[in-house]
Amino acid sequence: MSGVRITPDEMVIVGARRSLGRHISEIWAFRELLWGLTRKELKIRYKNSALGFVWSMVQPVFLLLIYSIAFSILGAGFKRFAIWLLCGLLVWNFVTTSLQTSVQAITANGYLVSKVRFPRAILPLSTVGAAALHFLLQLSAFAIVLAVMRHPVDWGYVPLVVPAALATLLFCSALSLLLSSLNVKSRDTQHLLDLAMLGWFWLSPIIYPYARAATSFARRGLPGSIGLFNPVTPILITFQRALYGVSNVLVDPANPTGPRQQLLPDESQWWYLRNIGIIAVVSLALMAYALNVFDRAEANFAEDL
Repeated sequence: MSGVRITPDEMVIVGARRSLGRHISEIWAFRELLWGLTRKELKIRYKNSALGFVWSMVQPVFLLLIYSIAFSILGAGFKRFAIWLLCGLLVWNFVTTSLQTSVQAITANGYLVSKVRFPRAILPLSTVGAAALHFLLQLSAFAIVLAVMRHPVDWGYVPLVVPAALATLLFCSALSLLLSSLNVKSRDTQHLLDLAMLGWFWLSPIIYPYARAATSFARRGLPGSIGLFNPVTPILITFQRALYGVSNVLVDPANPTGPRQQLLPDESQWWYLRNIGIIAVVSLALMAYALNVFDRAEANFAEDL
């Protein structure tokens, strides 16, 4: 009796598809492993370091000192520019660290993927968790510096920092799952990400204020709020609005007596919260899509690695 012969090259390993709820329940069931891998990421970062986690708190203090000296020499368009810059850089460092470490989370742990049974999504999520803890330590040190300097934060907007940080965590988690799964199949993903992060940085209001970007868009016949389509922008301006404040105005160095412009939108807390909510909803949709892509790719991780 004749039959069909399948050669090894034609064999494709297909795993059982899982629902979104099944993914989440599996991750929750392995939450202790997730926490263990998160601590491992932090220990590796500060391995053989005498100060350990203290370095996370020293960095923002050191950066603030350097920026203050640099911009006192170079000059800036508004007061306490170093504080403004650090508000944005702390958030940006969280985003870029999360994505650039998670993109290699699967490929760097091939020995675990091929030998141990557990939800592979935990690997990229643990790198995001480590970046989040690092961010919290830096934010705590920054808060102490602001208190010592008696910088007038806007207490009415400070509570918005919490949902903004959570929305950032959700957004980075979704992207980490997507990027890490794509990088297993195509290692060019991690190199393309480096270029994308460079361009993304300059498209975000970190060095320049949001108001200047909005004015530039308006002069070109575009809506001034088009910058809010950048998912990082609502997060950045929320942190800037809460920690830096809105009282300072943008002064044109070439025309110091000219018209003044607010650095940030002088809108209510609900306006900022609405923007954060939109990012959270988009991140949830992205998370569902990322888990679907991850589910399709996970069955062949061991083979691709």
